[in-house]
Amino acid sequence: MRQPALAKVIKNDQWIDKENESADPEILPHIPGFHILVRPCSIKNKTKGGIFIPDSTQEDMAYLTTVGRVIIIGDLAYGDSSRFPNGPWCQEGDYVCYGKHSGNKLFYQGKRFILLFDDQILMTIDSPHHLDPTYDLSN
Repeated sequence: MRQPALAKVIKNDQWIDKENESADPEILPHIPGFHILVRPCSIKNKTKGGIFIPDSTQEDMAYLTTVGRVIIIGDLAYGDSSRFPNGPWCQEGDYVCYGKHSGNKLFYQGKRFILLFDDQILMTIDSPHHLDPTYDLSN
């Protein structure tokens, strides 16, 4: 499998494309049990300098990202009080972080999603841009 070398090249504010993110599908699947459906952040299609990023690289970047927005939470997710004594870690609409190789990647109605278990969510964040250490929070 081919993986792009992204470690020091692309910062979050360079690949996240919030402005051009397409709408979620109107009809969403039923998510059973302990699953959570997450939509990875949209990836920009060109650099700041105007150079277009190849589709294959955009696809790799989309699946290698670890930030997404919660679309649906399964009916049993976070229901086990012994594992989640403080209740749910996230809600629909929250931005969450998850492991790089976590979950099942899938396409649904032409959109990219990741199906995770409730315990694969690592943390919630206010904005995916906050993970970039060079992002200026004063703006």
